[in-house]
Amino acid sequence: MKNILLLHGALGHSDIFKPYENELSKYFNVHTLLFSGHGNTELPENGISIEKYTEEIKDYLEKENLNDVCIFGHSMGGYAALCCALRHPERINSIMTLGTKFEWTEEQALKESKMLDPEAILLKVPQYAEQLDKQHGSKWKQLLPAVADLMVSLGKNPVLNESSLWAINIPVQIMTGDKDNMVSIEESVSAYKSIPNAKLAILPDTKHPMEKVRPNLLFDLMKDFWNLSL
Repeated sequence: MKNILLLHGALGHSDIFKPYENELSKYFNVHTLLFSGHGNTELPENGISIEKYTEEIKDYLEKENLNDVCIFGHSMGGYAALCCALRHPERINSIMTLGTKFEWTEEQALKESKMLDPEAILLKVPQYAEQLDKQHGSKWKQLLPAVADLMVSLGKNPVLNESSLWAINIPVQIMTGDKDNMVSIEESVSAYKSIPNAKLAILPDTKHPMEKVRPNLLFDLMKDFWNLSL
């Protein structure tokens, strides 16, 4: 059986893949990874970065001795997966990304990062604060500014751009929801056109959060991309 690694986004959690694990386990050995600072993992003293998360994927594949791995990455998980394919492609078979933002500018990253103010979230979106506390414990208030710093550093120096995406030569499927207010269809199309062996899928009536994605729709796309049949 092939291996699949499921990667959550920034401020996400590997638990979001629970609705998918049963079905996927018919075709794959299913692996999930918690990025540092998320869930019950420690927030590194020197902060988090896309480079650090890229290394965490590589380290996980080495530690578990996984080869020819299929990766599904939601949002930032997809970005880190593609960075890993760029730097350490030897263990990766193919990648599907969903809701991954490719167009990072300093101005836009600063704007996004300002929305990650723990006190403002507590005040304005208490149910989201409650979810963050449930997923990450009390350190969610430290995780938010760390993710904001990660965004700003991506804005200043995006790792994935037209020329670096061109160097990814494994099969990739870029996917975004047509109602995603974080990721534009245009930037997804542009990334798809930059990767030599890429496919593109736009999911109808689909917003950014993984919890809002209809599992059956995503399964169908996975089965098609990875040519799965029992």
